[in-house]
Amino acid sequence: MAAMRVVKEHDERKQEIIDTAEMLFTEKGYDQCSVNDILNAIGIAKGTFYHYFKSKEEVLDAVIARTTDQIMERVLSVAGEKNLTPEEKLLQVFLAMKADQKTEQALLEEMHKTENALMHQKNLVACVNTLTPVLKQIVEEGVEDGSFRCAYPEQYMQIFLASSVTLLDEGIFQVEPEKAGKIFEALISLLEKMLGVEEGVFLMIAQGYWQFE
Repeated sequence: MAAMRVVKEHDERKQEIIDTAEMLFTEKGYDQCSVNDILNAIGIAKGTFYHYFKSKEEVLDAVIARTTDQIMERVLSVAGEKNLTPEEKLLQVFLAMKADQKTEQALLEEMHKTENALMHQKNLVACVNTLTPVLKQIVEEGVEDGSFRCAYPEQYMQIFLASSVTLLDEGIFQVEPEKAGKIFEALISLLEKMLGVEEGVFLMIAQGYWQFE
């Protein structure tokens, strides 16, 4: 029992550091937040912090990993739906990627600030790396049942994800709403070409989820 209690206390302390760091990164900005700020907010010694994390950047990685895990949970729920076609799964996965929780949205807004470029970059990379295997699996399911014709499921999904999360990120490209809609339509058209489906199929399904100008 004592060993289990030690493990629990260890996990709780680590989680407390991540929670506090996320709050401070959101309120002060990553660059403006120091390790000492985190220590003072929790009331722990520097040695305690470095027992769990080697640096402030490592804590940032943990914050981003948790946010990515929350998105991944929604994405995997969609990917596991048996009553959806591969086309529907792909588009609903993209919908599930949107920031949902208030903490996710606050962190995303903070990442859009110039001084938080590192946080922003790490989040985009984590998004592409984490979601690519899920999209690859959906595409392979579609290839197997004849819905898709695609020789490079993994590479195409990497390219599509990197393009979409970058072009539709307001913190990178300041795009007028009407032009953003056109970019989205173009991305959907590109996805159709990548997967060898009839033109307009994805767009027709997507219009059931999003409104276009």
